[in-house]
Amino acid sequence: MTDTADATDVTGAAGATGRSGGFDLASLHRALSDWRGLDPFLQELTERAVHVIGGTDSCSITMRRHDRLVTAASSDGLALALDGLQYDVEAGPCVCSLDSSEEEYVPDMLEERRWGPYPRLASAHGIRSVLATPLVANSSTLGALNLYSRTPRAYEGHKEAARRLSAQAAGAVAVADRMERETGTGRDLRAAMLSRSVIDQAIGIVMARQRCPADVAMAVLRRTSQGRNIKLRDLCAELVAHTGGTPPGPGTFARRL
Repeated sequence: MTDTADATDVTGAAGATGRSGGFDLASLHRALSDWRGLDPFLQELTERAVHVIGGTDSCSITMRRHDRLVTAASSDGLALALDGLQYDVEAGPCVCSLDSSEEEYVPDMLEERRWGPYPRLASAHGIRSVLATPLVANSSTLGALNLYSRTPRAYEGHKEAARRLSAQAAGAVAVADRMERETGTGRDLRAAMLSRSVIDQAIGIVMARQRCPADVAMAVLRRTSQGRNIKLRDLCAELVAHTGGTPPGPGTFARRL
């Protein structure tokens, strides 16, 4: 079997008869349309990869978050453990693939001499071959797709299929990542609006009690916040709750007194 022939497991008509019904752009789009967040999407990606890339026993996705390498998703605990071994020694196929944006292939861990103790540790877990392919979209490397097999030279005829899968998945991951960041931005905006609402209500309460302008009321709240070593928003929420009898509700705005 050749790499090109095997690529039909991922795209084309033959993909419709693959072990999991194929993995193509349409399936990625369906996964995106059923949006539950970036991590669940990546989890589904790893599970499907095990079914459509011949010889694969486990799969994971390595990404860099907050300047640290993390396994964003894994098909099982074995893939998670194998990734962790690489992070511990800061070496291995998935680490190099992410850092270099290049494919890394290990035909047989028993014959591999790169990456210090990692080949020995991986083979002790029963893994004989590994293929790590970068997830590249718009010239940016988003992560690495890591395929693990208990069979030596498992990917001799499946590398092209893995490359196609990574290329297709990278675009979807880029979209999913953008959706996640936009969702987070929306949450941050709602939180900021709620915080502003509570502070405005507290300013109104102080203005009414001390018969002072808004800037003076704000200064009073800041001094009290610093004196009590409590966050300004928490202080204002406490004042609003004490005055109104109930905690401030999400998204509610009260007119100044």
